Amino acid sequence: MPAQVKTIVLIPDGMTDEPIGTLGGRTPLEAACTPNMDGIARAGLTGWVQTVPDGMKPSSDVACMSILGYDPARYHPGGRAPLEAASLGLRLQPGEVAFRCNLVTVADGKLTDYSAGHITSAEAKQLIETLDQALGGEDGRFHAGVSYRHLWLTRGHAGAQCTPPHDIQGQAIDSYFPSGDGAAELGRLMRESVRVLADHPVNRARVAKGESPANMVWLWGQGTAPQLPSFRERFGKSAGIITAVDLLRGIGRLTGLEVIDVPGATGYFDTDYEGKAKAALEALKRHDLVFLHVEATDEAGHIGNVEKKIEAIEAVDMLVLGTLLDGLERRADRRAWPWRLRWRLLMLPDHITSCAKQTHVAGPVPFVIAGPGIRPNGATGYNERAVPASGVRIDEGHRLLDYLFTTGAN
Repeated sequence: MPAQVKTIVLIPDGMTDEPIGTLGGRTPLEAACTPNMDGIARAGLTGWVQTVPDGMKPSSDVACMSILGYDPARYHPGGRAPLEAASLGLRLQPGEVAFRCNLVTVADGKLTDYSAGHITSAEAKQLIETLDQALGGEDGRFHAGVSYRHLWLTRGHAGAQCTPPHDIQGQAIDSYFPSGDGAAELGRLMRESVRVLADHPVNRARVAKGESPANMVWLWGQGTAPQLPSFRERFGKSAGIITAVDLLRGIGRLTGLEVIDVPGATGYFDTDYEGKAKAALEALKRHDLVFLHVEATDEAGHIGNVEKKIEAIEAVDMLVLGTLLDGLERRADRRAWPWRLRWRLLMLPDHITSCAKQTHVAGPVPFVIAGPGIRPNGATGYNERAVPASGVRIDEGHRLLDYLFTTGAN
């Protein structure tokens, strides 16, 4: 790739899906109106990439680590919680284990909402502080994060078998409590949280408003501190990342990326799509590459809402990708930017998120590389069927950036 090429990697989380009967056997991506995605696929190079190594769970932390150029089989800390700890500025000490601590809603013995109605960060902070006062101590401490996503730091239990709450929404919880190393203590803590949270003023107010109470914590995603080389050491390039999700922010901090805050970026359907795209264009003035992550497409899949997923895909197409393409093409004007612009855009989801199953599904995902000098390879559009099955395939996702940096170099 020539010097001075500026690159954006757009990651619409969980955007690909499985065929859905109510859509006539199409996926949400096929059903959505996506003129910008289809346009860059027809003009660009498409292919398939395996972002999750065989034998690893198709989670965002594994898949996004691959997309950022790091082999999860080598660098993954065992769970997502240590990455989120880094995002919160928490340094794990030797022997210390971080657990993801979701605030969830449980009713009649079933987990009815893995996000407690996407509780606000201000409300959640009060609940987490109360939990730490009541249940925290030498055995472990609670740390407030964002919305329903929080942390419990302890020692030991790294080998416990834990289930992600978004995988069991609507199911009875008794069969999914932790097992193995430290299971009794972890289960006790989760059950004790019900007592502490039951009559909390925050939950009383939420119930009065018809909102889901955050009446239990769910522990999962544990691991120890990872050791990652910096992105500049890995690729010799300066980079930034825009995301509202702590685990991506954590990977960014651990690899020396600039973690860029965007007002109005929520990680949900109400996020400022256009604002994130404009921030990415601005960040290109000081970086070689910017990762831009959008979470709303994944959230729609986890609640099984096909219509919301189509809406989120269309918002990504119009407000994110459309804004990026307009900015990249307009700002090729030397008067607008301090350098002559040559650009690349890579777009791909991190993994498949199934609306029918309301969880992540293993399998390769389609990618597209666009920009001046990229030769098209025959895709008729951008979706699971339009990207040609006989096209490029990359079996090790962490090598995708290397492929991107060399494609069209001559």
